Amino acid sequence: MSTQSEDRFDDVVDQRPDHRRHEMNVALRWAAVLTFGFILVTLDILNQGMLYRFDQYVADIKRPKLEGFSNFLILRIDDLGLRWFTATILLITAALISRRFKSWRPLNLSLLSLVFLNVFVGLAKIGFGRCKAKEDFDVCMFTNGMAYPSGHISNALVTWGLFAYIIFRYTHRAPFEGFKLYWLVAVITIAVGFASLIRNTHWFTDLLGGMFIGGAILVLVVAIDRFIPSKRQPS
Repeated sequence: MSTQSEDRFDDVVDQRPDHRRHEMNVALRWAAVLTFGFILVTLDILNQGMLYRFDQYVADIKRPKLEGFSNFLILRIDDLGLRWFTATILLITAALISRRFKSWRPLNLSLLSLVFLNVFVGLAKIGFGRCKAKEDFDVCMFTNGMAYPSGHISNALVTWGLFAYIIFRYTHRAPFEGFKLYWLVAVITIAVGFASLIRNTHWFTDLLGGMFIGGAILVLVVAIDRFIPSKRQPS
């Protein structure tokens, strides 16, 4: 088999326009549902509802004293949600896949997801101005803080989620069925949330809201990918 044939993107996924349109519509519906979830969490916090009271309970739980290796481990888990770290991993992976399959799409999708993260999550943080859990104010919104929604867990879900998505799409070539890493996304997202709670750097609803808005961003990027077909930049 020639080198040219080996490098060709031999796609085994149904790429018919009606199928792509269906995938896009499913992704858009999920984006709407997750956005609605973010709105409900936000309204509960603003109205000091059930989740707000649960926040106080979780924040008051006595944390273990982290020293030595346990502290090092928790910090490294927390790093899995750092924007510079996750963005670097995602962009390097996307660049390698783009080069391998001669398509700019993985890199374009990665850049788009990072733009969405900075715009949507960044604006929400500035707009709501929530204090950190360890400060434990009675009234915690609009106090010039940056806790809500959690950027760490949003970063983890979006960047590791897109990391798994582009790997799956570009390993979905005959005779393979796609290299599935979605389990890794779930493990990392939960671990980052757990590390934040242990360190008391976020309220529980910061993490819940971050997962909702991060999930909405991720599936919105997927919807855009399915909406725009291209033979020169296969997806």
